[in-house]
Amino acid sequence: MNRRSAEQGARWLALWIACATGQAAADDAQLRVMTHLDPGPAVVVGETLQLQVDVLTNTWFTGAATLPDLDLPGAQVMAPGGEAQHLNLELQGQAFYGMRYTYRITPTQARDFVIAPFTVRATPGQASTELSAQTAALHFSASQPAGFSPGEHVLVAQGVRLTQTLIPSATPLKVGDSLTRELTLQADGPLGMALPAPALVAVDGLDRYLKTPQVGNLDDGRGSISGGQRIDRATYRIQREGRFSLPPVQVKWWDSRQHRAQVTQVPEYTFNASAGSAAPPVFAIAEDLKRLGRGDSIRLSQRVLGLGLLVIVLGLGLYLIRPWWQRARQAWQRRRRARQAAWLGSSAWAWRQVPGQLQQRPGQLGALYLWARRQHLGLGLGALGSRLQHLLRACYGREATPDPALDQLRQALPELHRHSASRAARPAQPYPLRPLNPGQEKDFP
Repeated sequence: MNRRSAEQGARWLALWIACATGQAAADDAQLRVMTHLDPGPAVVVGETLQLQVDVLTNTWFTGAATLPDLDLPGAQVMAPGGEAQHLNLELQGQAFYGMRYTYRITPTQARDFVIAPFTVRATPGQASTELSAQTAALHFSASQPAGFSPGEHVLVAQGVRLTQTLIPSATPLKVGDSLTRELTLQADGPLGMALPAPALVAVDGLDRYLKTPQVGNLDDGRGSISGGQRIDRATYRIQREGRFSLPPVQVKWWDSRQHRAQVTQVPEYTFNASAGSAAPPVFAIAEDLKRLGRGDSIRLSQRVLGLGLLVIVLGLGLYLIRPWWQRARQAWQRRRRARQAAWLGSSAWAWRQVPGQLQQRPGQLGALYLWARRQHLGLGLGALGSRLQHLLRACYGREATPDPALDQLRQALPELHRHSASRAARPAQPYPLRPLNPGQEKDFP
């Protein structure tokens, strides 16, 4: 029992030591901030100054640091983006790890600047809460470079390149054609928004159309900005024939390496434009009217106006009578279908089918019986009854000879038609008596 109690006490002691050690480590988590200016506290107007802010800790960071925005009157400030440089430093014999954030400051006025202290917040590893640290105040001054007057735009760079591209719409150029002049300005160091616009001046005899410039930054391939680029375009449309010259374009800038003013330019461009051979229009209406002595106006006669009014009235009338026309057409189609159905159901249509069926091999009597039924002849076919019986015996008897019987029946068709016509012409007997033996085949003339 004593041994078990001793083991349990040892476990509680080890746990207390571990908690105490973790609390001590958490209390020892530090946050330090250091700042410095590159290239230094003295710059010229237009030169980009880097304010580097190093955020350090002796453990690690659980997230990105929070830095404020800077507002410096008389200077353009670009806040740090998402990119940051990793750091490993040793301060007072202790290892620190951190990130370097960079503000880009470009002064636009010659004066002294003060960067007031600002607070940086971050959460180091093993820290129970977010920590904060404050920077020290910084001073720098911007002076006007030699060769530049006050208020003049100053481009400060380590190198500047200016190129031009000329794009004619046709070769050779004529009146009505156009020529596009494209200027590309690249500078090492400053951002694209700090580059000046090259002078694309107007030229007499040419209509100038400026296009929206393309401004961007240059990348060094590792995610850092190495400079800026600006592309300007102007299209010149030729208004008359002659010789024209686009003047040279110069860009004045300050060389931050050699500390002197430099000028980069592109040469002028001279070209000739001949008279354009404008093709005549296919329909020269104005010339035709002048030749006819009618001037530039078109006059319509009363006859043309009357015809136009008549067309309008006819169109309106057709539009108004369209419903009646559709109903009349539908009624005519219904009557046509009814007449067609009556014709197909008449005895005359059945009689027309009889000769064709009798000529078939073997002969057919369906049309003949259909005609007899529609003529209301019943079972009595008059003198034709004996021939039909003879035909049936000839077709289905022991000695089948249907062809002669069919010929005799075809010869008797006119007699049968007259018999049916005369029967239809007789006056109807009142209350006729039905035959005593309707099931037997007899003639009832």
